[in-house]
Amino acid sequence: MFIQALICVATMLLYAIPGYLMVKTKLTPGEHISTLAKLLLYVSQPCLTVHSIRKCGFTWQSFGRMGISFGLMLLLTVVSLLLLFLIVRRPSKESIQLRIFNIAGCIGNYGFIGVPLLNAMMPDHPEVIAYTAMASLAMNILMWTACSAIITRNMRYISLRKIFLNPVSLATLVALPLWMCGVTLPAQLDGMIALLAEMSTPLCMLILGMRLATMPLRDIFLRPALYGAVAIKQLLFPLFTFALLLLLPLDPVLEIAIYLLTCCPVASGVLNISELLGQGQDKAAGTVLLGTSLSVLTIPLMTLLL
Repeated sequence: MFIQALICVATMLLYAIPGYLMVKTKLTPGEHISTLAKLLLYVSQPCLTVHSIRKCGFTWQSFGRMGISFGLMLLLTVVSLLLLFLIVRRPSKESIQLRIFNIAGCIGNYGFIGVPLLNAMMPDHPEVIAYTAMASLAMNILMWTACSAIITRNMRYISLRKIFLNPVSLATLVALPLWMCGVTLPAQLDGMIALLAEMSTPLCMLILGMRLATMPLRDIFLRPALYGAVAIKQLLFPLFTFALLLLLPLDPVLEIAIYLLTCCPVASGVLNISELLGQGQDKAAGTVLLGTSLSVLTIPLMTLLL
């Protein structure tokens, strides 16, 4: 699995190179990054959710395992967020960096990295892609609510409106009934959704490459604090999950899928949400870029436990 994971992650990172070169050679201004981020957030990501759910044939067993995936990923992330929040609560009142690190240490790139990773690592189990949709749903609910509240220190983000009226939740509310009822979409519409979904990973990596070109490399690779957040998310969080999964009587395929998802790097959503909120963008960008870059080492390393 080590070599397979290494090749998969390295291939994904190659998508960042054109974005980096486009900005460095001034073919594309850095101001366009926010527009592409909105395209990813509001178009490609919902399509990825719908497509991932529809790839799994409906059975009550698969529905139950998707529910377990959602509940377990939500629980793991909430517990981790709370623990980190309690640790950095006092100093983070004056430090946006610590607030960004609080969420970066718990929120993973389950969709844009998780889907191609599980496709490559578990090709004989297409149902695992539906588990990534549930993990992404849990992550996005927390991004729009608890994580937004942590960044802004404003509890108004904790609301039912934010839970249900975000792109991924809305896409899930549309996709689940269609999937459960076995509704077949017109071929043209299904193909369009699949194409927009498949754009997600390249678009995510292009945006990260463009963002990398706008920042001095020393602000990413020479800041020890960033390595701490990345180590929590990409080493400690998977190890904690691995230990917990040993105690739970889950289906082995589901266990491996959940573990691999927790190995995913810091979510690009951390950067997207910080840009939407207008706080900590440079700290979020540095952490996401460092985490994604180091994932070529951390993900293969963590697969050695399987």
